[in-house]
Amino acid sequence: MSFYTFMGALEQGFAYALMALGVYLTFRVLDFPDLTVDGSLPLGAAVSATWITTGGDPYVSIALGVVAGMVAGWVTAFLATKLKILHLLASILTMIALYSVNLRVMGRPNITLLTEPTVFAPLEGRGLPNHILYPLVFAAVVLVCGVLLWWFLHTELGLALRATGDNPAMITAQGVNTTFTVMLGLALSNGLVALSGALVAQSQGSADVGMGVGTIVAGLASVILGEALVGDGSVGRALLGVVLGSVVYRLAIATALSVRFGDLALTPSDLNLITAVLVVVALGVPGLRSKLLRRRAVA
Repeated sequence: MSFYTFMGALEQGFAYALMALGVYLTFRVLDFPDLTVDGSLPLGAAVSATWITTGGDPYVSIALGVVAGMVAGWVTAFLATKLKILHLLASILTMIALYSVNLRVMGRPNITLLTEPTVFAPLEGRGLPNHILYPLVFAAVVLVCGVLLWWFLHTELGLALRATGDNPAMITAQGVNTTFTVMLGLALSNGLVALSGALVAQSQGSADVGMGVGTIVAGLASVILGEALVGDGSVGRALLGVVLGSVVYRLAIATALSVRFGDLALTPSDLNLITAVLVVVALGVPGLRSKLLRRRAVA
């Protein structure tokens, strides 16, 4: 793998770590299977790109993208809690609806930002090449968001949100409105996902209605890989694992795509296969390791 490819994988790892943090919030904290992310990621990108191409400020475009993502998450939570639709089905319905919404927002399947100002423009040309600058910017954003999320999950409201996923009956008996905590959790989750989409669109110079396909799989792979690497003993450790898992996931894909066996080589079309193998390894290795340790203890 070349240095340029390594830095590109690092950039993608940090960029999509924001999305993975959102997936962690629903998948692990709330125990809510949320496929909305496949639609909220391009939603953040679509809102951001559309606002910029109409002459809007790129920083404001990110805020608008985050708000749009939070609304998408709230809609899924509303369908699940108020209309009592199965969680998975509620998120699928929102995801499908967002495809049309994203097309309506952009007015076409994709928007290019190559000639438009972005949040990266003021930092470019100051001594650092883009393939080093962009990963540093994304790492800084992930650090800020990770610290804020860690702080929030230790507040009274954050503890109620965590308890909603662990034991909803108990927390309801304590007088907490679990409908509100679910709505808040899904809004925050999809806000983070939309933030990732907005920043990715501005870094890669385009927003596309299909850029969210497979997002949930990548997010789950990052969460599971992170847990396999550093465990999930505390919130801080779990959040660190999610970020590390996202980076390792992108590096593993870049490595797999650069390996050749004679005339046989993996291509970007094999991405889903690579992801599936990585998740199987992350899920299977801890169990095999525990079994091996038990056999050694018995022997």
